[in-house]
Amino acid sequence: MTDKTIEDIILQHDGRNIGALRPHLPKNYIEEAAQLILDNPGKAIIATGFHILSASAPETDGPPGAVAIGNALAKLGFELAYVTDKFSMAALRAVAPRNHRIIEFPLTGHRESAEFAFQVVKDEAPTVLISTERCGLSSDGTYRNMRGMDISAFNAKIDHLFDLHPMSVGIGDGGNEIGMGHLYKVIPNYEKLPRNPCVTTVKKLVIASVSNWGSYGLVAGLSLLSEQNLLPSVQDEMTWVLKAVKAGAVDGISGESKPWVDNFPPEENAVCLRELHELLKARGV
Repeated sequence: MTDKTIEDIILQHDGRNIGALRPHLPKNYIEEAAQLILDNPGKAIIATGFHILSASAPETDGPPGAVAIGNALAKLGFELAYVTDKFSMAALRAVAPRNHRIIEFPLTGHRESAEFAFQVVKDEAPTVLISTERCGLSSDGTYRNMRGMDISAFNAKIDHLFDLHPMSVGIGDGGNEIGMGHLYKVIPNYEKLPRNPCVTTVKKLVIASVSNWGSYGLVAGLSLLSEQNLLPSVQDEMTWVLKAVKAGAVDGISGESKPWVDNFPPEENAVCLRELHELLKARGV
């Protein structure tokens, strides 16, 4: 266990072949992303929320990871706000602490979205932007799920925020999330990954088998660099997923209303967090 890296842990049980992209990223991409955040203290805006077309509902992957990052950054002295759209608002609100603000990004055209994003950056003055499990714009101007279906009507154009800010981290597990523009030219070359991936770029990209796992990996990276364990407990995560489901979220793979994440039942889903806690303990954190 102790010879595993954070990247090894968050890329286990890779069902989508996202791990094929690992050679295209720095070996220590988690540390680089965590360091970028710590190098830009002040205020973080965290984007999440992915609409599942078959269920007409948001998915359980995303909000728990976003809140795990938010809680960690709050402990490190950051101000923070989340951003999502009306389709994922209830699920994120159910998981986020009551005193954490959520900005609702409107579903509108590109010009209006760019104007709204500009106003957010001006008013909030974030020092860093983070996105986890947020569908990103494809080269054809649409937003597409892993089946290649157009979900643009259910996806606010939060990409415009990331186009305006130089310090950003993106977390994804499929190739169609904000940040994957970092590798959009190579993603179509790999089996199972989208032919028309997201083109929205970030400064540092994090890949994982499940985006929540990538979020926890990032928190583990922040923990190592700050020498304090900032990870949520396994029970915290299970509670968040349950709360999200009660607020209408579904398992992203099956579309079913159950406390699973990307087809992983609770105990299998918990393996990632358990191993990250073990890694921190082994390293004296």
